[in-house]
Amino acid sequence: MRVVFMGSAPFALPALEALVREGHQIPLVVTRIDKPVGRGQEISQTPVKALALARGLPVFQPKTLRDPAVHEVLRGVRPDAIIVVAYGRILPPEVLAIPPLGCINVHGSLLPRWRGAAPVQWAVIAGDTVSGVTVMQMDEGLDTGPMLIQQSTAIGPDETAESLYRRLADLGAPLLLEALRGLATGTVVPRPQPEEGVTLAPPLKKEDGLLDWTKPRKVLVDRMRGVEPWPGSFSFGPGGIRLRWFPPAIPGPGGVGPGSPGTVVALDQGILWVQAGDGLVGLREVQPAGGRRMAVRDLLAGRRLKVGDLLGSGASDPAS
Repeated sequence: MRVVFMGSAPFALPALEALVREGHQIPLVVTRIDKPVGRGQEISQTPVKALALARGLPVFQPKTLRDPAVHEVLRGVRPDAIIVVAYGRILPPEVLAIPPLGCINVHGSLLPRWRGAAPVQWAVIAGDTVSGVTVMQMDEGLDTGPMLIQQSTAIGPDETAESLYRRLADLGAPLLLEALRGLATGTVVPRPQPEEGVTLAPPLKKEDGLLDWTKPRKVLVDRMRGVEPWPGSFSFGPGGIRLRWFPPAIPGPGGVGPGSPGTVVALDQGILWVQAGDGLVGLREVQPAGGRRMAVRDLLAGRRLKVGDLLGSGASDPAS
């Protein structure tokens, strides 16, 4: 099959590799433009561009998909299908109409749950125990197109969004190949998404990592798992120091303690216990702003935090 591949993020890499191994013709790989990143603002290419160049595939980086000249480029390579995996933009109608078999998307959730840019992260934040991959034909909506094939997988109790993201990317690659074979032979038929069960997964923001210690233990633990590695979970200690916490976090004993939510209750066997809304949460590793990642006992040994201190959410908190 002759396919154009569109993708940018690491989630797309297993799918592109699978298409190459399967022998599909890939006349063009479309990816986002190179951008400056980091403190040094060095120009960085997308992971998909790096892989495409390594495999000798032609790369196209349009600034927008709404330019008629871009549409002509895509029509000119005569794709049977356009494969879209973690590209990062909604396709306009002019692009959707180009390939005879449609634009095929690999999405990291069991649609219609978690439509949007960050389905893996929000599934973990919500405490879902099952996730999966949906291969669908795209339409003009946000992940609303008819489904071709789905496969589910359990989410481990300590699994982070980072590890689930990698697993779903690997799961999606063979599923994509199966869907393409089924479309070619007529054994896979698009079916509408259910009307019930729709949830949205908007892009994560930095503030999504801020821990609200008044929340229940499980909510906090799931939040920490879901925002790893970005934006990462954090709160503020004495003097307003920003403290970045790392999973796994431990849901501890239940009950309301003597201190307010966010109070550092104890350090026991290397675990820092903090009062949450309905009990204790145990933390093992932390990184103070401007410092290195360390065990929590080292933070207390350095007197940057002590039992009885209150972790807050910013400059207006008593902890600041």
